[in-house]
Amino acid sequence: MAAAAELTLLEKSLGLSKGNKYSAQGERQIPVLQTNNGPSLTGLTTIAAHLVKQANKEYLLGSTAEEKAVVQQWLEYRVTRVDGHSSKDGIHTVLKDLNSYLEDKVYLTGYNFTLADILLYYGLHRFIVDLTVQEKEKYLNVSRWFCHIQHCPGIRQHLSSVVFIKNRLYTNSQ
Repeated sequence: MAAAAELTLLEKSLGLSKGNKYSAQGERQIPVLQTNNGPSLTGLTTIAAHLVKQANKEYLLGSTAEEKAVVQQWLEYRVTRVDGHSSKDGIHTVLKDLNSYLEDKVYLTGYNFTLADILLYYGLHRFIVDLTVQEKEKYLNVSRWFCHIQHCPGIRQHLSSVVFIKNRLYTNSQ
């Protein structure tokens, strides 16, 4: 999904009805937002943080200094690790790492839903939707997290719902 489309989804999920206009620059199609009063903003996470502040939902950026740092870490992870992958092989490494990380967490920061969860969900959607049942079971923690995020009000919107089977079919998912 193009970054501009993700930012439009984010706007709607935040309750913003501004209808900002986005463009993309460079080979990697980095999103650019031209603001009404000031310089243009460049980059997915920069624009997303700006939209969160516009919507007065700063809690999505983290409530404590540590949580804010974790949110920033995952936003950077999204841009550096997830966005660069177009192959299935590359994304499996990301899913394996994320699966281990989410083993004892509900959300990326632990117990609080943040912008990091939203943007990682949007970034992973195109890969998760294509996983087989067995692959989803291999990444059980990612599947649990993804299923939870897609059911948060206003997040999924027009994206296809990914089906997860609640009963394990494969006992030796390695």
